[in-house]
Amino acid sequence: MTDELALTGLECFGHHGVFEFERREGQTFVIDLVLGLDTRSAAETDDLSQTVDYGSLAMAVKAAVEKDPVDLIETLAQRIAALCLLESGVEWVRVTVHKPDAPIDATFSDVALTITRSKTQEGPP
Repeated sequence: MTDELALTGLECFGHHGVFEFERREGQTFVIDLVLGLDTRSAAETDDLSQTVDYGSLAMAVKAAVEKDPVDLIETLAQRIAALCLLESGVEWVRVTVHKPDAPIDATFSDVALTITRSKTQEGPP
């Protein structure tokens, strides 16, 4: 059984997209994370080293979004998931990449992709 640690609404500015103007001008991306991990040891010891330092993780994810432009949010989501799975104790991660300013010629509120990745094949329950 795993617990879930969520970090939602992390705003980042990146230069991702298929179109040249997206790469040139950049835009805001919003990242939501849910990490599956066992937090019992951290709760018992009250020791940050026994869990995920979500402040440090937030800064690492922000840096990952702000570097090396890619065409697709699918690629960006995979990059973020791989980074999260490097954290000790994280069994699985659910990443949502929001692209609220996507170049769509229609009224919309958001474009979002959610992926789930795990260190094992099973993933979250």
